[in-house]
Amino acid sequence: MEIMALVMFIAVCAVLLLGYPVAFTLGGVALTFGALGVMLGEFSVNQLWDISSRLYGIMGNETLIAVPLFVFMGVMLERSRIAEQLLDSMALLFGSLRGGLGISVVLVGALLAASTGIVGATVVTMGLLSLPTMLRRGCSPESATGVICAAGTLGQVIPPSIILVLLGDVLSSAYQQAQLDMGIWSTETVSVGDLFVGALIPGLCLVVLYILWLLFQAWRHPHHMPALSDEERASLLQAGFLRHLLGGLLPPLLLIVAVLGSIIVGFATPTEAASVGAVGAMLLALLRRQFSLSQLREVAQSTTRVTAMVFMILIGASMFSLVFNAYGGDELVKELLHGLPGGVITAMVAVMLLMFLLGFILDFIEITFVVVPIVGPVLLAMGLDPVWLGVMMAINLQTSFLTPPFGFALFYLRGVAPDSVKTSQIYRGVVPYIGIQLAMLGILALFPALATWLPGLVYGN
Repeated sequence: MEIMALVMFIAVCAVLLLGYPVAFTLGGVALTFGALGVMLGEFSVNQLWDISSRLYGIMGNETLIAVPLFVFMGVMLERSRIAEQLLDSMALLFGSLRGGLGISVVLVGALLAASTGIVGATVVTMGLLSLPTMLRRGCSPESATGVICAAGTLGQVIPPSIILVLLGDVLSSAYQQAQLDMGIWSTETVSVGDLFVGALIPGLCLVVLYILWLLFQAWRHPHHMPALSDEERASLLQAGFLRHLLGGLLPPLLLIVAVLGSIIVGFATPTEAASVGAVGAMLLALLRRQFSLSQLREVAQSTTRVTAMVFMILIGASMFSLVFNAYGGDELVKELLHGLPGGVITAMVAVMLLMFLLGFILDFIEITFVVVPIVGPVLLAMGLDPVWLGVMMAINLQTSFLTPPFGFALFYLRGVAPDSVKTSQIYRGVVPYIGIQLAMLGILALFPALATWLPGLVYGN
């Protein structure tokens, strides 16, 4: 009957390809196969009632409270036009260089990632603000769209990232389960804060690799990445360089220090820091005179929609994993991964490849809630570091956001790009950045300390 678990997984993918909502697909398939299992006598109805305790655990999970708070912070900052001022400030700093506009986009993407953590909002905002400007100033469509998509997805790995919050919660349970399976009763834990700190250096490495690629591209094809003209720089300087620079950079930097700094130094948990970020975003909007009751209502409604989607998917995924494990799916996965030649290295490569391919049809939320609880305990029981594994998974999912033809970042940008930009040009533009992402995965695999050194230094793990 373990084959039924595999059939169940294939059924979920097939129904999703038909276009049905993810949360209801996961729950519906779980209920269907659960009823089938009861009729076949494979497990009892009482086993299915365990879902009630799982749902209670989800709703009482203090870590997951950070999700709506970080979403609120990101949406509020999006409405306060912080990206527009950031782009102007960076254009003043780097616009005189060839490739300077692209570098500005990367740095703004990194700052938005560290202050919002929402990929879709970042890609759309950057596409609306910077793409017309880059095209008007002579950048090739491939160069412009590629760097916007890549910079927009930095929110997947640079904290505070929603995916790191979700991965931290899932990996915490998986790590404890792995230790119990190994007979370790005094279990250690991994937290969202560990993943936040562990992802900082790899995230910054990605930013550096992006910038190095842009400089190389500007040197090799200078006509693809022109600098700002003297007239354009003069028009920006007329408004006051220092005011532009401080007004664009200082507020998000202060918010980043308040949120991430409080987590790193141990003053606050990620959930508490998220509340600081939400309040800080409202204060920034108030200072910029972008705050009103109607705007607050819109932000609250948008936050509610996103949060409801996340938790509905989590509920559906919990139902799915319950029935999947009742069929013996967890044992099947363990046997498959342990049976691969090459041991833990081959198992890790297989899981990374599976998550990458699933990224074509599933969002990172579904992959985190469905796949990671199944493969996480097995990989962690093989001796892998949970922080390193979480960062590897985050970068892998970030890569799937960029990969044609189903990368979500490509869809976001296609929705706001002018008709003159062809979809094929967007696809060609992201290819070098996919290569950079894969190279970063390889570097992190060879040097795990990039993810584990800083958490060990900060928390003494």
